[in-house]
Amino acid sequence: MSWGTDLWDQFENLDKHTQWGIDFLERYAKFVKERLEIEQTYAKQLRSLVKKYCPKRSKDDEPRFTSCLSFYAILNELNDYAGQREVVAEDMGHKVYGELMRYSQDLKAERKHHLQEGRKAQQYLEQCWKQMDNSKKKFERECREAEKSQIIFERLDNDINATKSEVEKAKAQLYLRTHMADESKNEYAAQLQNFNAEQWKHFNAAIPQIFKNLQDMDERRTVKLGETYRSFAEVERKVIPIISKCLEGMVTAAKNVDERRVSEGAKMGSCINLLVILILWVGIKSVSMSFQAPNLEDLSHLPPEQRRKKLQQRIDELSRELQKEMDQRDALNKMKDVYEKNPQMGDPGSLQPKISETICNMEKLRSEIHKNEVTSPVNQEHRSPPQPDPHEFDDEFDDDDPLPAIGHCKALYSFDGSNEGTLVMKEDEVLYVIEEDKGDGWTRVRKQSGEEGYVPTSYVEITLEKHSKGAVTYI
Repeated sequence: MSWGTDLWDQFENLDKHTQWGIDFLERYAKFVKERLEIEQTYAKQLRSLVKKYCPKRSKDDEPRFTSCLSFYAILNELNDYAGQREVVAEDMGHKVYGELMRYSQDLKAERKHHLQEGRKAQQYLEQCWKQMDNSKKKFERECREAEKSQIIFERLDNDINATKSEVEKAKAQLYLRTHMADESKNEYAAQLQNFNAEQWKHFNAAIPQIFKNLQDMDERRTVKLGETYRSFAEVERKVIPIISKCLEGMVTAAKNVDERRVSEGAKMGSCINLLVILILWVGIKSVSMSFQAPNLEDLSHLPPEQRRKKLQQRIDELSRELQKEMDQRDALNKMKDVYEKNPQMGDPGSLQPKISETICNMEKLRSEIHKNEVTSPVNQEHRSPPQPDPHEFDDEFDDDDPLPAIGHCKALYSFDGSNEGTLVMKEDEVLYVIEEDKGDGWTRVRKQSGEEGYVPTSYVEITLEKHSKGAVTYI
């Protein structure tokens, strides 16, 4: 049927057109997706750039120059600008790309439904046409059979040789075929009427409605595209006021650069650098360090030479502490002068308590030095053979040449000489005396092997030579 072919051609055209419309919509959705990915990458790179150039130290450690402060303000504004690009990408993802993809799925389902309805209507009309065509063919066949029966009956009726039964049989056959032809005619008429009705409904109601539905669908697709075009633009337009504020903030930061304040800040920075150098020069980490006097251990138990050396070491240590306190006092006074010349850097009065504390520490150290310089050995008497206190002596004596013997002594008791600077001796052992007891309970002796050291005076019986003291002395 030509009309059926034409109808299918129309459906093919509708199929292609609606499919093209959906493909175009999805192509635009892909464009939006790539656009928002560009925004995401742009925002990410901007944030990385801001992070790279932001100060790594705290704000208190950063220079307070207006040019520096303005640059940091610009970085903050740029960071906010990057945030707005992220907003653009997010809104494009939800309001444009996401909406397009959901609408595309709905559109595909609707298009499929309408095309299926069109195919069903076409198939139903074809079925009605086939039924009508079959009834027509049956009617034509029955008519031909009735015409044949009419010819046979008339031939037998005119034949004088034909029997009555043959004529009656031909007549009955003619009647049957004529009846069947009439029934086929009625059936064909009914099928023809039904097909005409279905055909009118198909071309005037069903197919136009399906075409209209497809047309409405395509128009709504076009309207949806227009809406998403506007949404695409609105996403950008919505952030323009905030972006404008970010740019205005950058311009304001640029206007805040003051060359005079920068120059003054540079001078202030020089003062600060000078102050830092002074503090490093005196070797102090903080002006808030507290003074602690060294531990004054009793040294009366040591032999004279050892005691003298220990006292000298203590005096040297106290002198070094005194020098540190003096350096700290000088540094504090210089810092006070800087504060007085540049009040914006600090309060000069805040340093006075520390200066007073440092002066007090200096007086304490001077007093301790004087006390150690005038200290004399404390005399101790030993009535029984005591063991000396377990304190270490120096490793060796400072004398380059051995002292001459001024007498000799005999060991009354054994002595283990466990402490450094002392000498091991056995009972009844005879030793040379090279230095008398100076009131501290120790006598310096030498063995015949040349080994020298101190032994407790109460452990030996001493005989001094006459030429050394003018007479022999027994202890």
